[in-house]
Parts: sequence; C-alpha cells; structure tokens
Amino acid sequence: MIDDEYFLAALRLASGHDPIPAHVSAAARQAFALRVPHAVTACPAGYNAARGVRGAESPQTVRFVTDALTFDLEVTVGDGLIDVAGQVCPPPGEGCHVDIRTLHLTLTRRLASTGQFAATGLPPGWLSVVCHRPGHAPVQTSWVRVRP
Repeated sequence: MIDDEYFLAALRLASGHDPIPAHVSAAARQAFALRVPHAVTACPAGYNAARGVRGAESPQTVRFVTDALTFDLEVTVGDGLIDVAGQVCPPPGEGCHVDIRTLHLTLTRRLASTGQFAATGLPPGWLSVVCHRPGHAPVQTSWVRVRP
C-alpha cells in the first residue's frame, strides 16, 4: 500500500524526467481521489477476497478483518449488476454508517443495530466498503474486483 509520503517522494524522483502523459496524470488523480484519509484498511481473509469475486448462481462471501472490526460481505451478481449484503462485527453502535463504494458511485447506508447493511444494483467492477464510527478513524475494506 502506498501512503502519501511515498507517493510524493516518487513524484519528486520522477520530476527530472520526461513529462508525464496527460492520461497518466488523470488516472493518478482519479486513483488518489478514491483514498479515505486516515482510514484503517481491513485486509482480505480467504481465497475469494484475494483474487476477486466472479459471478455465480449463488452468492459469494468475502471477509475483511482488522484488529477492531470484521466485514462479512455477501456478493451476488445478477443481470449484470451487483447486490451486496454485509455485516460489520462487532456492531459499531448508534450513529454509524457505511459507504459502499465503486469507481463511479458511493451509496451510504445506516447500520442496523446488528451491524447489517445492503445495497443493490451496483455496477460490476471494483468495490470497497468504509465504516464510519463517531470518534474513531474510518475502517475500509481493500478494493475487491467483482465480475459478472
């Protein structure tokens, strides 16, 4: 994972070379915009999370873990779209919500008292979930690719 300091150092090293093509700069800005400042990243646990999720008749379960939280995501692909049902454990409590992010949109869902949430009709591709808890740094899953 590249942090801000490493990214800036790499830019300084490259500044003495040929100019960066415009499409590369645009892609870098788009990727940088996807970061969540000060977030803790939940690491994938299990084979599917590390390699991505491929569409199937039945839902695929993906788990991400940190010291503080575990994300269990059930991903279903149907009609070219993605449905996600998830649970954050332990349930983070009142006033918490998750952002279900793709490269093109973000859906915000309040967490149930059990830590459960759901979103339907997402575009296929890259997916990440961020849990926001008052008084704590956000916790995000690493990006996982979901294909139909």
